[in-house]
Amino acid sequence: MREKIENFIKEFVEVYKTENKTLSNWDEPLVAFADADDPLFLELKTAVSETHKLPTDLLTDAETVICYFIPFQKEIVLSNAGARNPSKEWAIAYIETNELIAALNNCLSAELEKINLKSVIVPPTHNFNEESLISDWSHKHVAFIAGLGNFGLHQMLITEKGCCGRLGSLITNAKIEPTERPDKEFCLYKYNGSCQECVKNCVFEALRVDSFDRHKCYEVCLSNARLYSTLGLADVCGKCACIVPCSFNNPVG
Repeated sequence: MREKIENFIKEFVEVYKTENKTLSNWDEPLVAFADADDPLFLELKTAVSETHKLPTDLLTDAETVICYFIPFQKEIVLSNAGARNPSKEWAIAYIETNELIAALNNCLSAELEKINLKSVIVPPTHNFNEESLISDWSHKHVAFIAGLGNFGLHQMLITEKGCCGRLGSLITNAKIEPTERPDKEFCLYKYNGSCQECVKNCVFEALRVDSFDRHKCYEVCLSNARLYSTLGLADVCGKCACIVPCSFNNPVG
């Protein structure tokens, strides 16, 4: 089952661009699995929010959380380097990847249903409290539990294919062996203090070495959404993630 799901996700992403004539393109996804009863899920009620859902809150007989990271191709990331506003390519990639994740989850859920397995889909984004800006289902924290990577100074998950891309997840009652979590840091700052490039890239000073102002960050993202309102909902920035050592891979190795 594990290999079947991994292959389904990778093949879906591979053909999506051609079938949907997207402007964006993606590299091969990374896929990982978490045990729905992993005690770290309960810790998210402290680490993220007391209202953060457990897998069993969303699916009573949940066994597994399927997580994946879809990396942007390098050209998209390079386009977003420098300047204050995000590039048009970055904004489009955000919109199109959210659409890709929604389509992928729907199709994967349908495939599971064919073999009498249940699943629950969580939206790829915009499922957060607009006052606290905290989600009741944090894809990046769930992906950490599944072993997809570790957090960087920039608050994002660094995977073996970097941090420039989008995360998705799906809860199922299929019993699948969980992925082993890495036992080392992926962020150079956390590893040996040698990097603060993401902080330097945040010209809005929302990100600092010792703090992160999520409200200031979101104000910037909303401003960018207005800038690209004709494209769709693109409340993005991404400057802290672009052209830094962890953009495309795990720099700790």
